[in-house]
This record gives sequence, C-alpha cells and structure tokens, in this order.
Amino acid sequence: MAADFLSLPNPESIRIIDFDVAEIVPIPFGDHSYVLVVSGTKPFLNMRVQLSPLIYIEQPEYWGIEVLGDLSGFGLPALGPYTVTLPLNDLFGSKGIEVIGANTSKKLDRPY
Repeated sequence: MAADFLSLPNPESIRIIDFDVAEIVPIPFGDHSYVLVVSGTKPFLNMRVQLSPLIYIEQPEYWGIEVLGDLSGFGLPALGPYTVTLPLNDLFGSKGIEVIGANTSKKLDRPY
C-alpha cells in the first residue's frame, strides 16, 4: 500500500517553500500544550501556506513538518509575508520537531 502511494504522480500546484522563523510557543491555557509558529515570505501573493506533518510508523527523534505553498489557478507574482501555525499536541518526536523548508530545515527541541 505504501509503495502504491509513493508511485503516484507529484502535484504541480504544491511545493515546499522556505521560511525565515520557526518557533515553538506555549499555549497559556494548556498543560504542556504548544503550537508551532512559522513565518517567511511567499513568492506569490495569492499562495496559501500550510504546515504538513510527515507520517511515521514509529516515533522519530525529530518529527518532520514541511512548509508547503499551494498555488491554485494563476499566480500573482508579488512577494507577501506569511505566518502559519500548527498545534503540536501529538507531533513531537522523542527529541523534538524538524521544520523542513525548500532550502533549509531547523530542528527544535521539545520544550519539556
């Protein structure tokens, strides 16, 4: 089943994009609740940016989370800032997370 999934064609409208800042922020009203906050500059003004956790069979040391840019339709070629968030309740590896961008990645250790 996994081999079948990996053999499917790659999408043309979604790409891994770069980020400038990635940080783990505590949620003030939760016990050991955290959110990942990632920001940067997107290459198209109408691009939608999202954080996509990788899927693992066993817990890795650092859970990979990709920064994805989704461009549906035509692109408005103007740079624009973005900030996206992702709750991290069940997404920590044994040591932390790894934010994966197009040209860089950043490992962030578990805060607890």
